[in-house]
Amino acid sequence: MGKPLILVTNDDGITAPGLRALIKYMKTIGEVVVVAPDSPQSGKGHAITLDNTLFSAKITVDKEHGATEEYSCSGTPADCVKLALQEILGRRPDISVSGINHGSNSSINVIYSGTMSAAIEAGIEGIPAIGFSLCDYSWEADFQPAETAIKKIVNEALVNGIPRGVVLNVNIPNLGKKDLKGIKICRQARANWKEKFDKRTNPMGKDYYWLTGEFELLDKGEDTDEWALANGYISVVPTQFDLTAHHAIQQLNSWDF
Repeated sequence: MGKPLILVTNDDGITAPGLRALIKYMKTIGEVVVVAPDSPQSGKGHAITLDNTLFSAKITVDKEHGATEEYSCSGTPADCVKLALQEILGRRPDISVSGINHGSNSSINVIYSGTMSAAIEAGIEGIPAIGFSLCDYSWEADFQPAETAIKKIVNEALVNGIPRGVVLNVNIPNLGKKDLKGIKICRQARANWKEKFDKRTNPMGKDYYWLTGEFELLDKGEDTDEWALANGYISVVPTQFDLTAHHAIQQLNSWDF
């Protein structure tokens, strides 16, 4: 049996250090093909390009340590996966991994995440998929402490499979290797963003806004991703893309339509 084909993508862009680290780790497991945005696409969620054309180019970012093949894409993370599966790869990947994101995608952040949306897009197509994020927004973030855990999670997914309709949301605390306590399977913590807009006026007298806010944790459970990260564990949340609130169906059926 040959090496598994691994599709690697992200939302921080094809030159992002987190993506380069993930390529390096995945090359020890299988054949790696990268299709990633040609510019940062953070916070784009599951947006797809419908009102413009998409462009893709085969490129070389790192000749010595790069993937088997790499392609930049002018679209969103979800566009990258669609294009990879329909036009570029020529065969189905055995697994798709997204990241390593610069910054957390735990709790409510998963809704906005381009990293996780890329994984979800692969999952929709029936491909095992994992999104990886490090809780460090710095461009100089150190991804090496999580290398062993990332490889372990991917290898376990390849051996055991991921339940259909589920992708894995993996978040890694910003700690040294000796301080990482292990891996915990968690649920998504209940949280919200207390959002504000910083209103300013440009020299032409036109108002403009910067979105700001504070993360508000509403969950004290010790089985959540936020608890795991705060206590030194890598969190793994099985995330589904069936958004049906099944528990609410019975109540809504009691309404008088």
